[in-house]
Amino acid sequence: MGIEQRSSAPATTMRAVVQHSYGPPSVLTSAQVQVPLPGPGDVLVQVGAASVHPGDHFLMTGMPYMVRLVFGLRRPRQIVPGMDLAGVVVAVGKDVTDFRRGEEVFGWRTGGAFAEYACVPAKNLVRKPVTVTMEEAAAVPTSAMAALQALSGIADVQPGQQVLIVGASGGVGSFAVQIAKACGAEVTAVCSTRNIDLVKSLGADHVIDYTETDFTSGDERYDVIFDNVEAQPLAAVRRVLAPTGILIPNNGHGGRWFGPLGRIMKARILSGFTSQRLRPFTSLGKREDLLVLADLLATGQIKPLIDRTYPLDDAAAALTYVGEGHTQGKVVISI
Repeated sequence: MGIEQRSSAPATTMRAVVQHSYGPPSVLTSAQVQVPLPGPGDVLVQVGAASVHPGDHFLMTGMPYMVRLVFGLRRPRQIVPGMDLAGVVVAVGKDVTDFRRGEEVFGWRTGGAFAEYACVPAKNLVRKPVTVTMEEAAAVPTSAMAALQALSGIADVQPGQQVLIVGASGGVGSFAVQIAKACGAEVTAVCSTRNIDLVKSLGADHVIDYTETDFTSGDERYDVIFDNVEAQPLAAVRRVLAPTGILIPNNGHGGRWFGPLGRIMKARILSGFTSQRLRPFTSLGKREDLLVLADLLATGQIKPLIDRTYPLDDAAAALTYVGEGHTQGKVVISI
């Protein structure tokens, strides 16, 4: 019927996390729902693990309100949350030629990952390296792609450059430290006292403890600053940016209505009046970037940092923890 399946097809229903309204983590419940059917270009994946990141929290709460313009005005159109996943192919659509049943894959989709099965466009998946666990692979897509696109794509980090990573122990920041090192940069990481040893283990050459030192008051000038926190005024951060350096602000928080849009517009306007380049960006899922990340995983140049792992039924607790904003690396749901 246009779908390649295992000899023993998956059940028609599955366990999933669902939400029928926007709100706090209490809107999430566990339920039995229909197993989705793959379209011509889709892959049905039996999910082994899914990861949680701030974007999932924004979509759960529907805040800032601008997210509702895309994902549903009054309630989420996709009732099963979750974007990043890893698992095993159990069926493929008739137009899919890249994957076969039984292969282990990882990737992303717009909602639907917090479940036993998920339909994923084939273009959003790559094969999982055999040396990487399901939990590690699920931790990669959105956060690591953001770091890769910022540092390799926008900044084009070169060997010997001075790179500052603010928020170096978080989901994006922990990948950013490793990717900057893979590019040959000299990396300075900004984090709290409890995370100093952790970011050093990721490869940071220097560490600034923000509880003791304001990184904007130092004498060092950085070729690239990747700011995942944006706790300091833009003018202060620019003071430690090299005259022709690149500043990439990357914090999704902001106003109730438009989130970080005001800061993004300010940075873009200011960039036209200075030799310093201010490059706020929105990370986009790209398969070619995921292939690069798969290679970095396979060769050991990046290793996902997993803070906590939760079972599927505790997804609300996982979202609560991520919403507090102090994770060390990634939070994963094991399924």
